[in-house]
Amino acid sequence: MSTEREADELIAEAVAAPVDGWGFDWLAGRATEERPPWGYARLVADRMARADTALDVDTGGGEVLAEVPRPPKLLAATEGWPPNVEVARHTLRRVGATVVAVDPDAPLPFRDACFDLVVSRHPVRTDWAQTARVLRPGGRFLSQQIGPGTMRELSEAMLGPLPPPSQRHPEQAVAAAEAAGLRVVDLRRATLRAVFSDVGAVVWFLRKVIWTVPDFTVDRYRHQLHALHRHITTTGPFQAHATRFLIEATRPS
Repeated sequence: MSTEREADELIAEAVAAPVDGWGFDWLAGRATEERPPWGYARLVADRMARADTALDVDTGGGEVLAEVPRPPKLLAATEGWPPNVEVARHTLRRVGATVVAVDPDAPLPFRDACFDLVVSRHPVRTDWAQTARVLRPGGRFLSQQIGPGTMRELSEAMLGPLPPPSQRHPEQAVAAAEAAGLRVVDLRRATLRAVFSDVGAVVWFLRKVIWTVPDFTVDRYRHQLHALHRHITTTGPFQAHATRFLIEATRPS
């Protein structure tokens, strides 16, 4: 089988695979990414067990929230990508969460000071003023966020050399949180190795994590995908690095 034909078969398989929700099970055996050392799901479970009312912003398919062993009495989640909304509603039945479809750029559809806890894993963006508004005095915000230049090697394999990242720096998040009246009580950073064993895994990832290459389509980037396939078959798995940071803040009493 020719190298290009092999690449096209792997690409076609990845294009046919669903990317709904925010799980990455399809990549099992094909790609890996190191986990941050702080254990976000464990931290969320701990904070949820001590809250009466909680909100998960940008819940995706509800995968993290569904694993909370002791959910609060009132639990809500928001999601701005329509295909994920029904996935999240199905997933989150077990914890009794209400899933609200939202416009990502609109204010949070909740009254002032109604949550003890707000969490968010990999939010598209954090509206710090809205977060502060819906937190009760003494309430807490916990978020694992995508850091600057995440998966830069993969972005540059498709797009060519890029300028230094100007967005998603932890220091920017701290400044924005404090400007909204929150007090940052924890900030941690991590750089995590990601390994892609075949070009199909790359295609599926780029379809799902759309900000890596914002205009990605297979037809537009087939030449680069073929080059990446040749690299993997001759040199070994393609490696990139994800950056993450954990931020925790409170609304002063």
